[in-house]
Amino acid sequence: MRIHPANTLVLPASVVTVGAFDGVHLGHQVLIRQAVARARTLGVPSVVYTFDPPPRCYLQRVPILTPLEEKVRRLAQLEVDHVVVANFNEAYMSRSAEVFIEELRALHPLEIWVGRNFRFGRGRQGGLDELAVAFSVRVMDPVCCTRGEVISSTRIRSLIAAGQREEAWALLGGLDGLPV
Repeated sequence: MRIHPANTLVLPASVVTVGAFDGVHLGHQVLIRQAVARARTLGVPSVVYTFDPPPRCYLQRVPILTPLEEKVRRLAQLEVDHVVVANFNEAYMSRSAEVFIEELRALHPLEIWVGRNFRFGRGRQGGLDELAVAFSVRVMDPVCCTRGEVISSTRIRSLIAAGQREEAWALLGGLDGLPV
């Protein structure tokens, strides 16, 4: 797996998934595994485009579940070919949705895989409709745990804060060594 700063990777074709992926939890793992499998089927590299720090952590000052080094390690275990890491800060937040789409064009994605609530660009102005104008978009519904509750980084943070570390660990799922 190779790691790239934002705006540096150019590929002739790829399958891309975009997200904060804080925790690389079970829901993230399903999305990333599907994108990686699709890339293998199409014979192109898989790309995870992510942010450091995760936007919610930057904007709302919530704790980061996986520091960048740990996130990258977990992504490597999912057999991702490339990881693009965007430095999420005031300058990045000021970029328009069109600028983000242009950056993705350099990856020549055959498909982009995202979650249902994916938003991008200044003021979260871009969404699935804008992305679908430029690319073939695959949208994944939220993944639920065995109790039927949506698996999310926010939920995992809440479980940790409530002292329910075993349940939080279970939702982070299956990859080695994540301290909770």
